[in-house]
Amino acid sequence: MSIAIVTGAGGDIGRAICRSLAQQGHAIFATDINMETADITAGEIVEAGGKAKSVRLDITDPQSVSSAVSSAIAEGPVQVLVNNAGLCHAESLQSSSFEDWKADLDFNLHGSYLCFKAIEQHFIANRSGVVINIASVNGQGVYGHPGYSVAKAGLLHLTRQIAVEYGQYGIRANAVAPGTVKTAGWQARADKNPNVFEEAKRWYPLREVADPEDVAQGVAFLASDKAKAITGICLPIDCGLTAGQAEMAGTFSQSNDYQNLT
Repeated sequence: MSIAIVTGAGGDIGRAICRSLAQQGHAIFATDINMETADITAGEIVEAGGKAKSVRLDITDPQSVSSAVSSAIAEGPVQVLVNNAGLCHAESLQSSSFEDWKADLDFNLHGSYLCFKAIEQHFIANRSGVVINIASVNGQGVYGHPGYSVAKAGLLHLTRQIAVEYGQYGIRANAVAPGTVKTAGWQARADKNPNVFEEAKRWYPLREVADPEDVAQGVAFLASDKAKAITGICLPIDCGLTAGQAEMAGTFSQSNDYQNLT
């Protein structure tokens, strides 16, 4: 049985990803800096009949990364690495301190680099491996949280770099870019504005926002043999946000056809 390492496995998206990969038959290494939440994720998978182990991982600490990945490799062949862990600090560049900026880059970009480098030789030796980086629409446009956004833009290029340089070893690398997803990570914004999700929907062509399971299904597809010819891409899971905004199209075209949806 192949192993899938998932970082940030204790969060809503990470937990959904772990469940989807477990359903594909992978044994799950559910890693998180918070062992309590990682334990919950692993426990749910085991209870459902899958195999899972929770491991503490601080992706900003090279030693912690090396130890966690080595533990996974000791259990058997690792086939999938999902760099999912992420967080954000300052909401705007004007309010951003250097400490905020550095923390966002360390956690959202450098951590993914460290995790890949830790598994790199294992994948090369096995002549196969799948890397899936959880990016964001923030890496493709300006939606606030500048440090986080710059890190996610870098993560998209890291994805392409891995795909091109390591394809010769049978290693695939892809990214998914969620838009707004209903998770506990939005709680601070929901505390400021309980209607934040309803207000966000106006910017999405589908007039909806995604659930963690939507992201997980995209990850599961990219990890599967159905995507064996796909590498170096970014799959938006954003209810159409990056395709454009109907309200703006209506303003520019002066056609009511774009704004009749409610």
